[in-house]
Amino acid sequence: ATDPLSELQDDLNLDDTNQSLSQLKLTSIDNKNWPADEAPAFPKSEDSKGSPEPVTHLQWDDPYYDIARHHIVEVAGDDKYGRKVILFSACRMPPSHQLDHMKLLGYLKFTLDQYVESDYTLVYLHHGLTSENKPSLSWLRDAYREFDRKYKKNIKALYIVHPTMFIKTLLVLFKPLISFKFGRKIFYANFLSELEDYVKLEQLGIPSQVQKYDEYLRSLQKASQVPQKPTVLHPPLPNQQFGVSLQ
Repeated sequence: ATDPLSELQDDLNLDDTNQSLSQLKLTSIDNKNWPADEAPAFPKSEDSKGSPEPVTHLQWDDPYYDIARHHIVEVAGDDKYGRKVILFSACRMPPSHQLDHMKLLGYLKFTLDQYVESDYTLVYLHHGLTSENKPSLSWLRDAYREFDRKYKKNIKALYIVHPTMFIKTLLVLFKPLISFKFGRKIFYANFLSELEDYVKLEQLGIPSQVQKYDEYLRSLQKASQVPQKPTVLHPPLPNQQFGVSLQ
């Protein structure tokens, strides 16, 4: 059986990522020129948190409370290998003008710092990233620079769920910056079910909006799989043998 997760191209051969990062000029790129997410039309819906705990673990006066209350980044139990799972839900990101992306990056690092000394898994739910809430490309470049070797060494898998043309194009852009070893840890999952062999889905607390979108994609897949019309075998007519006229 083939692995349901499509591995990122592994022809990455540049090790000096810092030099590559300095050469990558993203600040002049207009975000609106980037390809839109070519996802099937899906009605927007309010997200309800899948986890039964509605209150964040941080106190209201914590510096990261304003970020944590959105539940964008969460610790979601262990995977099937006993490694801690960090869940990042794009659909929970508010519009860009309402979110401090640098503070979001700080909170992500703050969360990872608790687990980077051991093996861990990162699951990124891409559905819900829109032109309204996606960060700038220059921010993505700076964010990648922030994640030094200690964060990349012990991450064993980065699963990108429901990837679209935008995210694939983004990875192509960043390919010169991604080491060969790290590139082999990045996987695409077109459906949530493709994660079942690797993580415990029931522990992830997947947003209901993402679950509904996954069901929607599956319904489209089933509709596209039109069964072939069965061949009807008719008995030969009295004056035929093997379907050929005897006259």
